[in-house]
Amino acid sequence: MKKVEVVAAILINDNKILCVQRAESKLPYISKKFEFPGGKIETGETQKEALQRELVEELDINVTVDDLYLTVNHQYPDFELTMHSFIVNIESRKLTLNEHIDQKWLLKEELTALDWAAADLPIVHKLINND
Repeated sequence: MKKVEVVAAILINDNKILCVQRAESKLPYISKKFEFPGGKIETGETQKEALQRELVEELDINVTVDDLYLTVNHQYPDFELTMHSFIVNIESRKLTLNEHIDQKWLLKEELTALDWAAADLPIVHKLINND
């Protein structure tokens, strides 16, 4: 089974967290689901470098990546995902959606209202349950 290693950003501004919605996909279990922005780690990149690159590509923002928040291992029907998530505090909510179809800035207690990709749910639950 294919294994994929990715990074994800928990972008926080004024106590609200950015949630982005994936475009429609041929894979029904991730199509139009909400997720934390990020993507695949390329050869030779550190996790933080990959996340910085992905955020420029996806959202047109430059960030400083903080420490690792949570690593999630999730088995999707046709691939195994390892996702390293990082807290990223940002000064502005000004961004451009280059790959996603929607964005929402929510308080952590509002996060469960969205339809999340399964691999992102452990991060959502940790954010809600940890103060």
